[in-house]
Amino acid sequence: MSVPARTYALILAGGSGTRFWPLSRDARPKQLLDLFGDGTLLEQTIRRLDGLVPAENILILTSASQLESVRAAAPMLPAENIFAEPARRDTAPAVALGIGLVAARDPEAVMMVLPADQLIRDADGFREVMRDALCVAEHSGGLLTIGIRPTWPCPSYGYIERGDAAVFADCETGNQVYEVRRFREKPNPELAEEFLRQGGFSWNAGMFVWKIPAVTGQLTKHAPELAEFIEALCAAAAPLACIAERFPKLPARSIDYALMEKADRILNIEAMFDWDDVGSWISIAKYFPAYGDENHANRVVTEIESHRNIVFSSQPGTHVALLGVNDLIVVQTPDALLVADRHEADAIKKLADLLPPELR
Repeated sequence: MSVPARTYALILAGGSGTRFWPLSRDARPKQLLDLFGDGTLLEQTIRRLDGLVPAENILILTSASQLESVRAAAPMLPAENIFAEPARRDTAPAVALGIGLVAARDPEAVMMVLPADQLIRDADGFREVMRDALCVAEHSGGLLTIGIRPTWPCPSYGYIERGDAAVFADCETGNQVYEVRRFREKPNPELAEEFLRQGGFSWNAGMFVWKIPAVTGQLTKHAPELAEFIEALCAAAAPLACIAERFPKLPARSIDYALMEKADRILNIEAMFDWDDVGSWISIAKYFPAYGDENHANRVVTEIESHRNIVFSSQPGTHVALLGVNDLIVVQTPDALLVADRHEADAIKKLADLLPPELR
């Protein structure tokens, strides 16, 4: 299937990634880390767009503190395609900014919105899904979201509830397209199990595809303040000045709440490719080799009577040995050492807030 000629991608790369301290820092968050030896997550996101989007049509949105680091990590893109948000305003303003930047270049473009910090190793499977999504967005007038087939009843993700199958004469898709009944907030564990028993639910991966007239029309109807910002940005003689003045005043909302839960027609493709949001040290441990009883490490460790520990060291000359310890996260960098209970992995971000500024 051919890709629409006027295709753009917006990569959201402004996350802080504090759950990966001490490896991640304010200026070098999760998406700028090479956690698996395959390049940074941002680099991998850009590489997956090969054959889908020309490099000159890939835009990245990040924070001011990360701007230079992101540009250094993405030398394959024009520097002017990498923008810094003047303030943190959640995903709805960020996506609206990206829509405005694309619309100013091509008001009839088809664009995708992608997070920069997800691990997808099946690049061919990703491209197959996105080709179908781009075609559907081009011809349907709907807003399309990519869902992930759940592999377990995870209570930490939002869910998409699918409805009837949708068919489009102009698109012979290899992946089935569905109407979306509704978005479901992060469920409790019991409700997540019920979702899996019922079927028809996908994890919400935060990946969207739409045509510019379709999304701006829906924003005009459901989030007029964002539509007005996009219109002003497209008309501005000095776009950066317009962004600096208007963006910080936009309401801080998620794109799901501001638009996707309200839009007239949402479509869904449930992706079969591998996917992981690698949200903490716990989630990436399974990608490291195992030693002894469920100890996982990015390098060889020596262990005696130690169980379920996670070890990551960025110091090539250091050997880590474990003796009689269980359920620890041990992370070593040149200037910091973390030793944490693995059951407190999500609280590492709270610890990071207490650190001296030079270590954040």
